[in-house]
Amino acid sequence: MILKRFSLLLCFLTIFNCSSNDNKVDKSLANNQETADLMYIEAMNKFNEKQLDEAIIIFNEIERLYPLSNEAIQSQIMSGFIDYSNLNYDDAIYKFSRIINKYPALKNIDYVYYMKAICYYEQISHEELDGKNNYLALENFEQLIKRFPNSEYAKDARQKIILVNSNIAAKHMSIAYFYQKKGKYTAALNRYKIVIRNFANTKFIPEALYRTTEIYISLGLKEEASNTASVLGYNYPKSKWYELSYNLIKPKKESKSFLKKLNFLNNE
Repeated sequence: MILKRFSLLLCFLTIFNCSSNDNKVDKSLANNQETADLMYIEAMNKFNEKQLDEAIIIFNEIERLYPLSNEAIQSQIMSGFIDYSNLNYDDAIYKFSRIINKYPALKNIDYVYYMKAICYYEQISHEELDGKNNYLALENFEQLIKRFPNSEYAKDARQKIILVNSNIAAKHMSIAYFYQKKGKYTAALNRYKIVIRNFANTKFIPEALYRTTEIYISLGLKEEASNTASVLGYNYPKSKWYELSYNLIKPKKESKSFLKKLNFLNNE
């Protein structure tokens, strides 16, 4: 975790160093700029020495004294990163959001979008407890990709979206199964259908189809059960849920021959 956080910061610092060299400072502001530079270097030295409390004081002072300087903006980002490193996610999110709103054209603003999304993502620990963070992480990763599709952070954002979607699907499956066990079949079906319709790239589709088949059998809707099992068999012929589904809708002797026949058709 520490190494990962350091790599996130290293990406930012590399971009900052490149962008700082591109900025031309008016001669009349040279003295102020030099002071801001020296203060920023001092703050970074404190940060590198893990004196985070001292570092954040200097970063805040740069922002107060030299609000129009490039160092002031970078100090705000560093302040947010320190909060993130200390797991003060709410404070970090507030600071990253303020930067996004105040400096939408900042050269490395994609990093700020990414860090804000990461703050939500790292708070996801269990699908039954973290529904809000799931959706906020998803929303912020999608916003990053939409605004900066070619960003160096876009690839990781796309990978994390897959994981978040899987977490959301798991939550729906858990709730649906709870309803199913309670005999609340309509509520359960609605949840399973959400998974089938909206989370097709997750591992839960075969089970959702099987559970749907189970409910249709319980309701005496044999045709709907057969159709759902057929979809499961066609799309996931090697899934354990496939055989379980047909064991539900076919007599035992007929079930084995039917499965062999369907396997033969799928392998043609």
